[in-house]
Amino acid sequence: MPVGLFRVCLLVITAIVNHPLFFPKENGTVPENTEEIIQKMKEREESLRLEQLRLEQEIADQEATQEALEKAAVVVEESKEGKVRWDMWTALSMVIFLLIELWRQDFQEGNWQDIGGEEDDMAVLGKAFKGVALPDKAVLASFYEKRILGTTGDMARMREMVEGFADDLLEALRSVCNRDADMEVEDCMGVGSMYENWRVRKPFVCDLIVPFAPPEPYCFRCQTWCSGDSFPPDEQGYGTIKVCRADEDATGCICDKTKLGEDMLCLLHSQVSSTKPSSEMEDLLCFKNTQYLDADQVMKWFQIAVTKAWNRISHKYEFDLSFSLLDSPGALKIKFKSGKSIAFNLTPVVQYENSDVYFISHFPRSNLAADIPSSIHWFLTFAVYERRFIQLVSKTLPANACHISCLQILSFLHGKQCSLTGPSGLTNYHLKTVLLHLLQARPSQDWAPEKLEARLQDMLKFLEKCLHEKKLYHFFIGNGKVPAELGFPIIFQRAEPLNLFRPFVLRRDIYRKMVDTFHEMLRNMSALINEYTVHIPLAHTNGIRKEPL
Repeated sequence: MPVGLFRVCLLVITAIVNHPLFFPKENGTVPENTEEIIQKMKEREESLRLEQLRLEQEIADQEATQEALEKAAVVVEESKEGKVRWDMWTALSMVIFLLIELWRQDFQEGNWQDIGGEEDDMAVLGKAFKGVALPDKAVLASFYEKRILGTTGDMARMREMVEGFADDLLEALRSVCNRDADMEVEDCMGVGSMYENWRVRKPFVCDLIVPFAPPEPYCFRCQTWCSGDSFPPDEQGYGTIKVCRADEDATGCICDKTKLGEDMLCLLHSQVSSTKPSSEMEDLLCFKNTQYLDADQVMKWFQIAVTKAWNRISHKYEFDLSFSLLDSPGALKIKFKSGKSIAFNLTPVVQYENSDVYFISHFPRSNLAADIPSSIHWFLTFAVYERRFIQLVSKTLPANACHISCLQILSFLHGKQCSLTGPSGLTNYHLKTVLLHLLQARPSQDWAPEKLEARLQDMLKFLEKCLHEKKLYHFFIGNGKVPAELGFPIIFQRAEPLNLFRPFVLRRDIYRKMVDTFHEMLRNMSALINEYTVHIPLAHTNGIRKEPL
């Protein structure tokens, strides 16, 4: 009962207190401020929502950062494990590779007769051609006496005749040229097999080079691939010849490299001398719009000059002179009324500084410069030094040494084989390079005449090894052992060795043909020699053992 009364009294008091009439002032402003309150509440709600979004973004960024760190830690751990696995696989692969290589070498040594015809699997000479043997000493001596000496006796008389006529022709050429505008031609020099006494195949052709120089006040400034500037691999062995005025600095005046103001004048060069008209450089046989000597223009000028010179002196001779080959601009032929003819090559060259190295415009009857990069690139010939080296070494060899005989026999066999199976990339210059290397490597007594057979074997083995490796280095370039007596330029001795077989590395068809021709020559060697050998009684040969290659 008291509890009930208390509840009723509390309800009445609450009703009276909350009645609006008891608070007229406070409750009377509520309807007027409702919209303002609502607006503030909305603004507050919006600010809270933005704050919530900001907090959510921060939390998401923290979670992403944490996740990235965890992933990076996993990647590092996996890379460490992968590196360990990779090192293990690398080591295992190297072991397997070495085992395979050792097995391959053992297999080749024990089963050389089963090797196929792939170029990289060629066996070393003496294995792939174990059954091939050189003819014995008596047969070789008879062959050399009959086939080589019997056909080269008139070489000296031919050289003398050609040199005398060439001197007369060049003298007439100087007389028809304008000394103030045309190139100045010097005396000719004989080079090559005819002047090194090892040419064997007819027709005999004399190779003469003719140095020339520009008219005053111009000069030639030569640059080779080993001068310091970078040359592409396909331009190694070549150089360029720049036509400059003699009073110009070798590196060029600064006025050629910078623009001088209108009120500034170079004290070394006037405007007339520093700017050379294009037509003037073309008159100096330069490539169009350049100062570089053009080999094609030089040969055209030389042919025209030779024709004018011959017209001046033709009445003195009872024969005709003509250019014999279109692809060899300097190839000339003397035709007698009897029908006989004599061929020779007259090729203009440019001397490299004060040495006997020459820039040659064209190689007659040779593919040494078959892929000249452009007509402003000139190939360097060391023919004069090669001739001098052979003469120098010959003085230290025994009497009647067999070095020239080896080269003659090998040149003859290669020429006969090419006449049967067609030409190959292998040339007589390659054969001579092999001989030069062996002359430097072997002592003098090894070239005694009775050792002809052994030295011929050495040349064949050396050549086969070079073919197998596709490397035959030029004798002089990069050779620091050249005798000082020759006075050979040191710049070429310090240069990187020049591989004469480099053009065949990418031209697999020519390389394959070259190797096949060499192998076929080995197989046909005995037949080719016996074909030109006088019959020798067996009594002369029974005591001589044939040494297989």
